[in-house]
Amino acid sequence: MPEVLIPAEVAPSAVGGSAQTVTLPVTGMTCAACQSRVQRQLSRAPGVVDASVNLLMGSATVTFDPAISSPAALVQRVLDTGYGAELPAAADDVVEQLAARDATTSHEYEALRLRAIVSGAAGAIAMLVSMPLMASNAHTGMGVVADPFMRWVMSAISPWLASAMPWLYAVPTPVLTWSLLAMTVGVMVWAGRQFYVSAWQALRHRAADMNTLVAVGTGAAFVYSVLATVVPGLFTRHGVAPDVYFEAVIFIIALILTGRMFESRATRSTSAALRALAALRPTTARVMRPTPDGGEIEVEVSLRDVRASDVVVIRPGERIPVDGVIELGSSAVDESMLTGESMPVPKQSGDRVIGGTINATGAFRYRATTLGSRSVLAQIMMLMRDAQASRAPIQGLADRISAIFVPTVIVLSMITFAIWFVLLWNAGAGGGAASVRAFAAAVAVLIIACPCAMGLAVPTAVMVATGRGAEGGVLIKGGEALQRAGAISTIVLDKTGTITEGRPAVTDIVAASDMTHTSDGVLAMAASLEAMSEHPVAGAIMRAVAERGLTVSPATAFESMTGLGVTAMIDSHFVAVGNTRLMEHFGVHDATLEATAASLATQAKTTVFVAVDG
Repeated sequence: MPEVLIPAEVAPSAVGGSAQTVTLPVTGMTCAACQSRVQRQLSRAPGVVDASVNLLMGSATVTFDPAISSPAALVQRVLDTGYGAELPAAADDVVEQLAARDATTSHEYEALRLRAIVSGAAGAIAMLVSMPLMASNAHTGMGVVADPFMRWVMSAISPWLASAMPWLYAVPTPVLTWSLLAMTVGVMVWAGRQFYVSAWQALRHRAADMNTLVAVGTGAAFVYSVLATVVPGLFTRHGVAPDVYFEAVIFIIALILTGRMFESRATRSTSAALRALAALRPTTARVMRPTPDGGEIEVEVSLRDVRASDVVVIRPGERIPVDGVIELGSSAVDESMLTGESMPVPKQSGDRVIGGTINATGAFRYRATTLGSRSVLAQIMMLMRDAQASRAPIQGLADRISAIFVPTVIVLSMITFAIWFVLLWNAGAGGGAASVRAFAAAVAVLIIACPCAMGLAVPTAVMVATGRGAEGGVLIKGGEALQRAGAISTIVLDKTGTITEGRPAVTDIVAASDMTHTSDGVLAMAASLEAMSEHPVAGAIMRAVAERGLTVSPATAFESMTGLGVTAMIDSHFVAVGNTRLMEHFGVHDATLEATAASLATQAKTTVFVAVDG
């Protein structure tokens, strides 16, 4: 992986030699229409090659020509659309950036949950309080309730509620309506304030988004209810019951807040994969530091205190803290988190080791090279974060629809009002009754259209898929790769270790016909030699011996033959353990065993030959 310094989230782009990419934090976006608007404005900015805005991540990734534009100009472009934006923090540690984003997301989730719960409880109370209003004497003579559901509620629930809570039905109607008005104002100002502020900002910029639908729908119901509370005679003179819809206003706010709470929780959940990657990096490292007398001492320091060129000490079983190059010692390192290859990779002096990987058996010292955002693990996390913020090609369709979605819904609501009014008027309903029923139908259109699932589905799917993939050790470049993967019919893997458990085990023990030792005896002799080896296959043989409870004799005159195997003396016997080339080296040949080895190889099994006294 290339070691590229990416300061302040600005990096060279593959689009062109001079193009740069910046990721800007964007605030105030609450729906797909917001996302589409910000992206449209950024894409039209001078010098911008490509722009991708992610609602759930709250970010805009822009590729631009630095000779024409700049991050500051792009921030101003976002601000001009009515949304918040700022230059990215110049933090060198991507883990710190992740922690800061997690803290912000968690705070947002907790705030939304509190407002949703309180609004829902207030809505339930408002619903109870509204029951006596519809059954009160103030509505006598206003005719049968037209809505079949409300008619059922009045006939089935209202009598039961009146017997259970008679004191509620004894409260004067003005007290109930004014109490509901005060409660609704409190919910709108505290829990729903963001809807109205965002809708006003959108209006100032001659635009509309989902907040516009919420504001128009709840605002219309609120104004109607206020009129019914303040001047009820205006309704009764036209034969219309002065019903209030405060509970509808509160419930709408509660439901929209609940939906956004779920969106925030999804964002927080999908970042768990990034947190899991961050957890691969230890918090401390043991480094060699000079002493006053000119010597060296091993000191445990925080990871942020590790400096380039520090000598880091690693013991068996430890996780490597930072990237570097081995100077002394050798081992096998589990690099599956980076390569997907489950078998540990042999490492010796001069080899590179990656922070976050696991040292298997040996101890070594290495010199730290790349730290912070330049490390391989940090760059993987950056790629993961960018993948979650990337756009799938199908998102373009959702964006085009979202751009005209809100105005279309508002126009449909107006058409609905007109059609209902005309139909009711022709059916003999008075102007007041026709207006009320038509108004209710128009508001229903606005409210039903509020949750913009269409625009949120694609970015949510990309975030969840890339996050779940990372948890399983699969790094996905982004939305385009995911969408193209849907057409895959064949997968070709270049390493068997990619799809194996990565923990070898002894499966077969085959003795030559003229062998004087039993299978267990052969295994024990092999283990005597492998006890002095750190190879993964040696570990498998040692586990097999332990499972069978066999005794291992000490080996003497041990010799390792690179690329062939090992030899030693065991109880006056010369034993050689290794591959076919080792057997050929000592002139050991058995056609039957070689045929058996070939057969085992077709089953993806690795063969180890054991020769005793030739």
